[in-house]
This record gives sequence, C-alpha cells and structure tokens, in this order.
Amino acid sequence: MDQTASAKSIMKTRSGTSGPNRFLREFVQQKYLYLMVLPGFLIVLVFAYFPMYGVLVAFKDYNVAKGIWGSEWVGFKYFKQFLDNPMALRTIKNTLILGAYGLVFGFPAPIVLALLLNEIRHTAFKKFVQTVSYFPHFISTVIIVGMIKEFTSLDGLFNQITGLFGLEPINFMTESKYFRALFIGSGIWQGIGWGTILYLAALSNADPTLYDVASIDGANRWQKIRNISIPAIMPTIIILFIMSVGGILGTDFMKVLLMYNPSTYEKADVIDTYVYRLGIEGGRFEYAAAVGLMLSAVSFLFVLITNRLSRKYSETSLW
Repeated sequence: MDQTASAKSIMKTRSGTSGPNRFLREFVQQKYLYLMVLPGFLIVLVFAYFPMYGVLVAFKDYNVAKGIWGSEWVGFKYFKQFLDNPMALRTIKNTLILGAYGLVFGFPAPIVLALLLNEIRHTAFKKFVQTVSYFPHFISTVIIVGMIKEFTSLDGLFNQITGLFGLEPINFMTESKYFRALFIGSGIWQGIGWGTILYLAALSNADPTLYDVASIDGANRWQKIRNISIPAIMPTIIILFIMSVGGILGTDFMKVLLMYNPSTYEKADVIDTYVYRLGIEGGRFEYAAAVGLMLSAVSFLFVLITNRLSRKYSETSLW
C-alpha cells in the first residue's frame, strides 16, 4: 500500500508540473525575460515572417487591382521565363563567379590576419592594426564606392602610381575586365577587420600552456599556428564557411548597382541587378518575386549540402 501511494503521489506531482500548468508557472516566474524577448520577436515576426505571404506573387499573374489572392494562378510560368531568357545564363554566371571569388579570396583573409595579429606581442601596435583594419566596416557602401571611383579615375591614385612606371592612364570603372578585381578587392578591404574580431575571440580560448609546451619541445611559429592556433578556431571557421556558402548567390546588390554601368554589364550584371531593372523598374513584380524565391531556394540547398558534408567529415555543423 505504501509503495502504491508513493507511486500515485509521484505521478500526481509530475502531472501537475507538466503541460499547460507547467508552462504558465514558468511564464509567471520568467515574465520579465519574456518581456525582454518580446520586442525582438515582434520585429522578426512583422518584418521576416509576415512578408512571406507575398511569395504567392511569384506564382500569379499579379494585378494590383485584384490583389494577391484575386490574381490568376500561373504556376511556374515566371520561373520558366527566367531560365529560358538568354540573359539568365550571363547573370547566373556573373553571380556565381563573384560569389566564388568572394569565397576563395575573401573568406580566408580575416583568418590570415587574425593568425598574424595573434603572433604580435606589442599590445599597442596590435590594437592600432585592429582599429585601422576594421574601421572601413563602418563606412557606408555609398562612400566606399565613391572612394573607389576617386581612386580609379584618370587622375586618381591608381593611375598616378601606374604613371610612375610610364603606363598610360586607365579608366578602370568603364573597363569590364577590372570590375571583378575592384569589387572583390574593395570587399576584402571593407570586411577583413570585422571578420578578424571573431577569429581573435576564438583564439583567446586557446590554452596558453599549449604554446609554452610547444616552445619547450622546439616548435617554431609556423608549427604552433598549424597545430594549436588553427585547430582552436576550426569550429568557428566551419560555421562561418557554411553561412558564407549560403550567401554565394547573394552578392552585395547595392554595391554592384553603384559600381556597374552599361559598359561593364558583361562582367558586372548579376541576378539581383537584372531582376531590379526588369522586375522593379519595369513593374514586373511577379517576375522579380519568382527569381528571388528561386535564389533563396538554391541558397538554402547550398547550406543544407555544406552542413551535411561538414557534419559527415567533422564534428561541427549548424545543426
């Protein structure tokens, strides 16, 4: 009888602490935390989730007077139009090349800088380099592009330097072959310092005694970097790499829009700018929505594949 009564008491206690009663009790106890989270939750809900309703435009012959629900369904009509368009191949190619170059050259840059800064023992100089390197991150894209145009003008800094070697001045902004180098190079300059902060934070978690032991064993700096520093930041590298792969199709639209011109369309025209001209300026909102949805789906697929490979070959992944 005692054991039965004890079991019933335990079951009663568990039932009283589970389900709606338990949630309400925890909500009352942590109400201030929920209130702190509420503004952020509402912002995400209103500006990130509610607009998803507009995705329906991609599958309809949108008419402003009829509204989204009243417009006629056309299925994958606009998806096929984009893929059948001769301009699609060029814009997809340019988008992938810019994204790949940004990943190949831009992604390792903050890692290298962080490893180099980690080797500096002069604190004041290290802080100075950090400040100078991440300062461009706070400059707006409009100002960055304005600086690029000034540096690359016929009488700008670049042509003044090349002029010292007897070379003829070049108008870099109107030559399509220079667009990718300027775009990727300026992107590295603008973002290298900010990305370095993340890796320096990860390096600070490395056990200092490991470096001391390595020095006793006769390890040089490169061996310490390879066997201690890089493994310490490898989880951070993998997570950021997965996220970077997801954004390979998401080129900096504003920067491309400000930098390109009709003479550089061959190399500079990406999917976002093409859709902006044809979909937004041309009033074809359903076409723009279809292409945007397609890009989001492909980017999400890239993240899934990269995350799966990361989970298979390492111990780090997003989920």
